[in-house]
Amino acid sequence: MSLFGSMTTAISGMNAQSRALGHISDNVANSSTTGYKRVDSTFEDLLTQSTSKIHTPGAVSVTPDATVSLQGSITQSENPLALAISGNGLFSVARPSGTDNAGNIQYDSATPLFTRAGDFTKNSQGYLVNGSGYALEGWPVTDGVANTGTLTPVKIDTSAYPPTATTRATLAANLPATPTTNSFSTQMTGYDELGNAKPVTLNWTKSETVANQWTVEATSGGASLGTAVATFSDGADATMPAGTLLSLAPADGVTTLTTTANSGKGSDASITFNGTTPLTLDLGSYGTADGVTQYAGTAYEQRSLVVDGAPAGAYSGVTIRDNGDVVLSYDNGKSKTVARVPVVTFPNPDALQREDGQAFSLTTEAGAMQVSEVGTEGAGTLATSALESSNVDITAEFSKMIVAQRAYTANTRVLTTTDEMLADTINIRR
Repeated sequence: MSLFGSMTTAISGMNAQSRALGHISDNVANSSTTGYKRVDSTFEDLLTQSTSKIHTPGAVSVTPDATVSLQGSITQSENPLALAISGNGLFSVARPSGTDNAGNIQYDSATPLFTRAGDFTKNSQGYLVNGSGYALEGWPVTDGVANTGTLTPVKIDTSAYPPTATTRATLAANLPATPTTNSFSTQMTGYDELGNAKPVTLNWTKSETVANQWTVEATSGGASLGTAVATFSDGADATMPAGTLLSLAPADGVTTLTTTANSGKGSDASITFNGTTPLTLDLGSYGTADGVTQYAGTAYEQRSLVVDGAPAGAYSGVTIRDNGDVVLSYDNGKSKTVARVPVVTFPNPDALQREDGQAFSLTTEAGAMQVSEVGTEGAGTLATSALESSNVDITAEFSKMIVAQRAYTANTRVLTTTDEMLADTINIRR
């Protein structure tokens, strides 16, 4: 009987609108939740019988419609570790799985989770975690090379930067072709294996007897490290422009250093002072102007001096660069990259399974995950010190709420009317 069918249909309509209102309430409640993806409602007609002669009341069902691929607005944050993805993709994160015997937090990297909630901060054990407690995962970096074959929780090691001995100094300068004085000096500071500062002076002296020739002596603590002879081109050789370095050789009787032989334009020009810790002085390349030259002028002009090595340094902070590199800084001026944050993409991200804390897990429908560097292979770019807001539009949710309320009320009217008609039918015999 159609009356009973109408009642069943009205009840299914009320149930469907109730579920839709639940989606709306969830969206409104999370309108300020970082990285939240709203849930829309998709209604579907359930048919019982319908022909050209007769149509029997059916029912309606509602299913959640995910909006993982729909981006929220990106806003700047005062948190330097906050991250947002502009475009396609999600962060890989790991859920806490307990603690070990020493009380250290353990994370479950075997069960991949993904999120757009990038409100990361450093917790008490050095892990970068978001507001839901999920640890950000990245590729570990060793000596500047990222291991793209594994994802691990990013942990900040705040231990000191160990001292490194100075082994190389790179100098770019111009020795004047017509000096007012024959001697000039370059000051630099190196470090030994323990991080002790070792001042080194390079003394340049122009030959009074040989044109375009200079001697350079390195001294430290009043002791000579060795002397070399540098000769500059007069332009007679077309392949070696005038004023560029032509040759290097140890001074007569000097056995404490080695020099690179002149093997033609563009080959390295350097002096190695052989001591407890050999120090190589890089003077650029033969026949080029990228290092030490002898051009016109009366004064020594030092363009740049880069000395490696460093004393011990204390941890001073961590930053995340636009390419995803997690970089530790130290108070000795050094920095170290410890991880690189990739972006994870899916063919159908809207099919990911929703989890607690704005996280999502793998499903077959979402397709195979692809882990890519920021801004490559369809992955979005990274916005640092920024957060992605919820993609909920309050105005739109209020409109949907009104529609759901009216539809629910209309279904109750169908139910009460059907009930009255059934009562009339029962009362026929009275």
